[in-house]
Amino acid sequence: MSRFSVTYFAESPKGLQHAAQVIAGEQSTGTFVRLPQETDELRARSGARIESIEVTDRVSTPSLPSRTRGETYEQGHIRISWPLDNTGPSIPNLLTTIAGNLFELADLSALRLEDVDLPQVFAKACPGPQFGAAGTRRLVGIDGPLIGTIIKPSIGLSADGTADLVDQLAQAGIDFIKDDELQANGAYCPLRDRVAAVMPVIERHAQRNGKKVMYAFNITDELDVMLRNAEMVEKAGGTCIMVSLFSVGLTGLRALRERVALPIHGHRAGWGLYSRSPHIGISFAVWQKLWRLAGADHLHVNGLANKFTEADAVVAAAARAVQQPVCAEGGPPHLAMPVYSSGQTAWQLGPARDILGNDDFIFCAGGGIISHPDGAGGGVRALRQAAAAARDGVPVQEAAKDAPELAAALRTFAQPDIQL
Repeated sequence: MSRFSVTYFAESPKGLQHAAQVIAGEQSTGTFVRLPQETDELRARSGARIESIEVTDRVSTPSLPSRTRGETYEQGHIRISWPLDNTGPSIPNLLTTIAGNLFELADLSALRLEDVDLPQVFAKACPGPQFGAAGTRRLVGIDGPLIGTIIKPSIGLSADGTADLVDQLAQAGIDFIKDDELQANGAYCPLRDRVAAVMPVIERHAQRNGKKVMYAFNITDELDVMLRNAEMVEKAGGTCIMVSLFSVGLTGLRALRERVALPIHGHRAGWGLYSRSPHIGISFAVWQKLWRLAGADHLHVNGLANKFTEADAVVAAAARAVQQPVCAEGGPPHLAMPVYSSGQTAWQLGPARDILGNDDFIFCAGGGIISHPDGAGGGVRALRQAAAAARDGVPVQEAAKDAPELAAALRTFAQPDIQL
């Protein structure tokens, strides 16, 4: 019988053995009392199984508020498995099982979902990314990493103002442009008007230079509205749609994947709610697997030396995870493209590539492009020069001796303290 398993970090005043039993029972056949109907046969067929317990520490105070108290609180890792027959290959029901009524259990003073291991039959039943890196490259027509940016100001520009900025960026040779997650379908810049204004600009530049800029239109909304708007983008010649993943949910994401023939750019707005505390939440290792199974082609992973709380090592692990197979035992890998963003400049591009060892990523820079002393064109050229240097194994400062735009970028932007 196929099973899936989960690794938790847990803390409990009653010990990890007790905590594991509570989780296994709560999330499968048990409840707070023994039921007459919960036979040995039923538990053997449908019950969760404790696979391993590793105690790593004991602390004197609870990490989270808890009404169950103790003299000490045992910490460590718990691995629990469930029969796949409990959920079937259903992403929402999987999430309900592994992250349902757990985080509020009184016997747990900390709980964090760290990883999920799925059988390949689960991956085979899910659509996965429709385009991924190869399909995205085919649509854009380039070999290296996609050099991209975000429309700024985040919100407030008109549709015509957005199109004017796209014109400048396309003239500069950019590969990828995305709406900010705050700009979806507001009164000042409705999506319909934005698509109507932006796509003729993109088509005009495609006729000029043979390369069609990929613009990720943010269609985040109610499901029926998203489906209509995705169809509108596709009919207008658009080549990408964007959604805020936590806002539309896994079911909304999968519905788009199965009904729309466009790459889906997945933004993880709201991510800090799940990631910031080491004592509660769901790790990116778990979320990115679920988003990929549901059909996301691009996934944000933050950027090196970013403005947020995540350390560079965490960003690196997230970027690598997106390019690893969903299931360790085989099946469709469902690979997606990591998207670096947040305060990125020519300094970070080389280390970002080194993390992956390949060019299958999107590198989004706002000020790192627009604020280049030679304008947006100089900013894009500087990033391409940095990408070429990284691919050839040449230190960026050495490459800048023969690359004036790159040299200007390194002079303009402070060298960040990247710690990997």
